[in-house]
Amino acid sequence: MELPIDKTRYVDRLLASFILFTRLPFWRLRQPPKECYARAVEHWPLVGWLTGGIMAVVLYVGAWVMPWPLVVLTAIVVRLLLTGALHEDGLADFFDGFGGGGSDRQRILDIMKDSHIGTYGVISLLFYFLLLFFTLYSMPPQLAALAVIAVDPFAKMISSQLVIMMPYARTAETAKNRTVYRRPTTAAGVGLAVQGMLPMAVFLYLMRSQIEWTTVVFAPCFVMYFLYLLIWRRLHGYTGDCCGAVCLLTELTTLLSILLNVVGE
Repeated sequence: MELPIDKTRYVDRLLASFILFTRLPFWRLRQPPKECYARAVEHWPLVGWLTGGIMAVVLYVGAWVMPWPLVVLTAIVVRLLLTGALHEDGLADFFDGFGGGGSDRQRILDIMKDSHIGTYGVISLLFYFLLLFFTLYSMPPQLAALAVIAVDPFAKMISSQLVIMMPYARTAETAKNRTVYRRPTTAAGVGLAVQGMLPMAVFLYLMRSQIEWTTVVFAPCFVMYFLYLLIWRRLHGYTGDCCGAVCLLTELTTLLSILLNVVGE
């Protein structure tokens, strides 16, 4: 039985998001039309439900059978395999471009598009993974599992605001994946908010006696806004690398905020 046209289009857009943002073989189920990839960001937080959920399972179940440091390392590696290090590649390119490109817009874009990694990229990945590892390591297993499944979609929802707030800095022909994300409609924006905020709302409710929700919610928003100002000043538009970098940095900020709340108890 065939799905109605509207439902088919929705399924295609949903599949496009999972195909674009993970390395799991969703393309075997159905190959969406090319135009669906331009709307993939509309379901980016839902991809976070999957990647964050799998990472949470590794953290929670792994804590029963392995030493906690090894569990945390395994969870990080599992997510890298799930996503193909897509966002980590964006983080490295972002720091290489903004660190080595100065105020020259075209030079920044050229450096970010270069497949080689530079000094700024290596340093950014080193510090990112160290902070991520020790942040999760410092949490009890149950808290770490609950945190990642809430924070992953939340960070993707915050980062998707770049697509709403500014135009694309390149053209489709010069984009790495030949795709320019379409600016979400009002309805899609509401959907993004629900996808990203629902897991976080459940998490904050469960942890209401230990965590002050204002710092957890607003700290990553301030980081995103600072990065938005930096990106707008240098590029007057976003790139996929910018989205990936903002996603990881806001996610890390949220996890650090959660940890600081717990430590402060």
